[in-house]
Amino acid sequence: MVVADLQATLASDFYWADAQEPHLSRRREILTAHPEIKNLFGPDLWAFPKIVAVVLLQFWTAYCLKDAKWGAILAVAYFFGSFLNHNLFLAIHELSHNLAFSTPLYNRLLGIFANLPVGVPMSVTFQKYHLDHHLYQGVEGMDMDIPSYTEGRLIRNTLMKTLWVLLQLFFYALRPLFLNPKNPGLWEATNSLVQISGDVAWIYMFGWRSFGYLILSTFVGGGLHPIAGHFISEHYVFQKGQETYSYYGPLNLLAWSVGFHNEHHDFPRIPGSKLWKVKEIAPEYYEGLACYRSWTQVIYMYIMDSTVGPFSRMMRKSQFSTEKKSK
Repeated sequence: MVVADLQATLASDFYWADAQEPHLSRRREILTAHPEIKNLFGPDLWAFPKIVAVVLLQFWTAYCLKDAKWGAILAVAYFFGSFLNHNLFLAIHELSHNLAFSTPLYNRLLGIFANLPVGVPMSVTFQKYHLDHHLYQGVEGMDMDIPSYTEGRLIRNTLMKTLWVLLQLFFYALRPLFLNPKNPGLWEATNSLVQISGDVAWIYMFGWRSFGYLILSTFVGGGLHPIAGHFISEHYVFQKGQETYSYYGPLNLLAWSVGFHNEHHDFPRIPGSKLWKVKEIAPEYYEGLACYRSWTQVIYMYIMDSTVGPFSRMMRKSQFSTEKKSK
């Protein structure tokens, strides 16, 4: 479990790093010591059937709730649908690294399909910004995973942090559009057209309550919800000097093992289903790092710890970007 080792009060700026992010150098060291890890690179053959199964299950659930009361819809969305839609969100994360098929086109098409129960088009845009997060981890103006200065200055107490966590999916989605907008292309248009057409068709056939379940599953699952703890656990600094943290708890089974986050950043070409093998093969590189066993506890610590907030991230100037890093 991570032990807080920070200043006594909430920081007023980011933690500025004077060195490159740690994953590129650690990857080189691990591959030198354990070259057999390269055998783990490549697509997960089970990704396609797993995604199809979750999409069909979520649509079936939405259909079953088409005549339900809103209270029941909200309850099912929070305790069940949220896990399915978050699973699809993290499937899209896998697909952004081309980890279902060797051909990027097939991954992109599957991502658009996986996007359907989420309710809002995000698959193609997510890939653009997420790959920047790997290429430019912590780099000012490039890594849109890092909160803005406005967020850091406004989110200064327990109440504001609670609201921020509740709405963190909105901040996560909208932040790039304000700080680093990218011109949409043909694939964004395709993603939007397919998604909006699918939404309209679903509403026409099964009604607003059924569609409302899908939307609620997305947004309640991205806020004050155990599985959304990974947004905070991955890179918020709870132990000074460490900027990436892994989670080794049971929710990895529903989250494409995104909790193995140090391992993922070290080896983004290894699918989530095999990341545990990285730690097994090279334990000497991971056992000394702070880690988590509970995403729920991470959310609680973030809200209640007066030393932690949106500024609790490592930031670096652009000269530390690593453009030649593997995607």
